[in-house]
Amino acid sequence: MAELGTAHLASVFFSFAAVFVVFSLLLLLLWRRPGCCSCHVCRAYLSGSWATEFDNLGDWYTHLLRASPTATIHLHVLGNTVTANPDNVEYMLQTRFANFPKGKHFAAVLGDLLGHGIFNVDGDAWRFQRKMASLAVGSVSLRAYAAGVIDEEISRGVTQRLCSVADAGGAVDLQDLFRRFAFDTICRISFGLERGCLELPVPMEEFVAAFDAASRLSAMRGAAAAPVVWKLKRLLNIGSERELRRAVGMIDGLAKEVIKQRRKIGYAGGHDLLSRFMSSVKDDDEYLRDIVVSFLLAGRDAVASGLTGFFLLLTRNPRAAALVRKEINAGSGRNYVKAAIHESLRLFPPVQFDSKWCTDDDVLPDGTFVRKGTRVTYHPYAMGRMESIWGADCGEFVPERWLRGDQSAFAAESLFKYPVFQAGSRVCLGKELALMEMRKVVVAVLGQFDVEVVDADRPVKFAPGLTATFSGGVWARLAKSGKDQMKLHWNHNFEFETKIWISGSSSWPIASSLPLLLHYFHAYEELETF
Repeated sequence: MAELGTAHLASVFFSFAAVFVVFSLLLLLLWRRPGCCSCHVCRAYLSGSWATEFDNLGDWYTHLLRASPTATIHLHVLGNTVTANPDNVEYMLQTRFANFPKGKHFAAVLGDLLGHGIFNVDGDAWRFQRKMASLAVGSVSLRAYAAGVIDEEISRGVTQRLCSVADAGGAVDLQDLFRRFAFDTICRISFGLERGCLELPVPMEEFVAAFDAASRLSAMRGAAAAPVVWKLKRLLNIGSERELRRAVGMIDGLAKEVIKQRRKIGYAGGHDLLSRFMSSVKDDDEYLRDIVVSFLLAGRDAVASGLTGFFLLLTRNPRAAALVRKEINAGSGRNYVKAAIHESLRLFPPVQFDSKWCTDDDVLPDGTFVRKGTRVTYHPYAMGRMESIWGADCGEFVPERWLRGDQSAFAAESLFKYPVFQAGSRVCLGKELALMEMRKVVVAVLGQFDVEVVDADRPVKFAPGLTATFSGGVWARLAKSGKDQMKLHWNHNFEFETKIWISGSSSWPIASSLPLLLHYFHAYEELETF
């Protein structure tokens, strides 16, 4: 027995030694490969020395892009051309869209998590999913259904929790609060399911943690200077790749349960997005799994990140906060709230950068030559901080930059200048829905509470991930403002009729038909005017 134990330990030791040697050789090859150089930018990236001066990698990129005459740089060690030039963004996302797909490289990087979902495919697969999602999101029935769901989840998932925190005199992590809210909301809008109806082997919080881990580890893959390292770790099922496989396994279990419950309830005639896909793709569970994961990632993280950044910036800017509250309390108009939300997304975009893959040699409008096979990245986070785009006050929170005339009319900017929701052919289909969701939360929260982020002036640090996550959360203290939010903005007298309509009941009382139609019209009008 002792000899067997010794042999086992020796085997383990030599296995680890072999892995160490392989990794060392890979790093040596990386350093000596033709694409690697000894310029100060590549050295700073590889060594991590940029972190001595900047809190976030995005801030370092912003610094480099500001210093470039064309607002474009090339990071040799990653084979990545990075730009903050609106003309280049338009060229990539619209003019030469076909030459800048997501590409096979990123399909591999995000494949374990996103599979063949809409955010990770090109060509016919992308066109089919986009057409299906576009028809669903554009329908009046889904828009009205979504508006009703958002109102209900705000009431039971946000304001009730904040009331308890305010009564106890405590603090709440806004990022965690908004992630829970966005998760529950997207489950109902996308899948027609409530959290409680899912039969899960572990608490939902563990699945949420698995999403966070998978997002973080997938982002690490994309940032790797030597992709062969993570691919080898994946093959050997060790380290971060073993953790990613475990997290994706949990996510797969959640997606399977969502699909099972949707089938059990029935999907024919369902208002939710998944029902519409299931009507076209009935038995391909792997494909449906990718749809579920894509909707969860987009619906939860983007909205939660945007709301968290909004309330942080509002605490930092009391004058703007007072104007937002004034408009909410007046109950008339919505332009300043709308402007403040757009301004917060300019400074804290949920997706800080997005990459494409150049399929043929090309030249960007600023004269930058892009070789075939080059990764090309546009950087919304950096673009929001470019003086050449937004002026000398680009680093300040100024909602008025979105208002025209007597400051009463909202004026949108070009999406190529403000690619927070992408632009061109891949512009986010859920853009208007996300903006409406954010506005409803802002109005509901500030209509009832005074929100003060704790230590709001400390430097913001982001955790690694596919979407912007505020490291350590964003904690806030609350006090009830004494306002009756129910009377400030939208009328909840139609709540009962809305629930009847969402349930799909065909036996509506005649007396309730008029208010139901009014609610239906109101929900559609909110999306159209916002």
